[in-house]
Amino acid sequence: MPEPIRIAVLAGATLSTGLVAGLFFAYACSVMPGLAATDDRTLVGTMQSINRKILNGWFLSMFLGGPLLVALAVAGYFRAGGAVLVWLVAALVGHLVTFGVTMRCNVPLNNQLDAAGSVDGTTDLAAVRQRFEAPWVRWNLVRTISSVAAFVCLIGALLAR
Repeated sequence: MPEPIRIAVLAGATLSTGLVAGLFFAYACSVMPGLAATDDRTLVGTMQSINRKILNGWFLSMFLGGPLLVALAVAGYFRAGGAVLVWLVAALVGHLVTFGVTMRCNVPLNNQLDAAGSVDGTTDLAAVRQRFEAPWVRWNLVRTISSVAAFVCLIGALLAR
């Protein structure tokens, strides 16, 4: 792979990873603490709406594109080896943790929340909230840390080249 393409792939991987890490960080330090201060109806209804709207091309292209670009960067720098490759493999591991936690923990919790139904008063919103909020916040913190770690590793790869 020619060097300008390797640099572009690495830059794209870093950008997409940073955007996703920032999104998860924003949930951890503002969205969820803000919703924690609201009533059950507000938290459940807001998270149901957010979970539906986040499944869009912008989010999915960054969430899925980041690890794909990192894997491509690993392939591009595989023969070069050295510190760049070490940073890239570490970033890929961070992405795999983020993806795994999202798919095995956060998405099922989102699906359970959606299946709870509307906030029209026929659902026990306090019980729905209790099953959702604490585990979702905990797993979001894990994926925040893993995605920020992947981002830091990509900065390391940029500096090591």
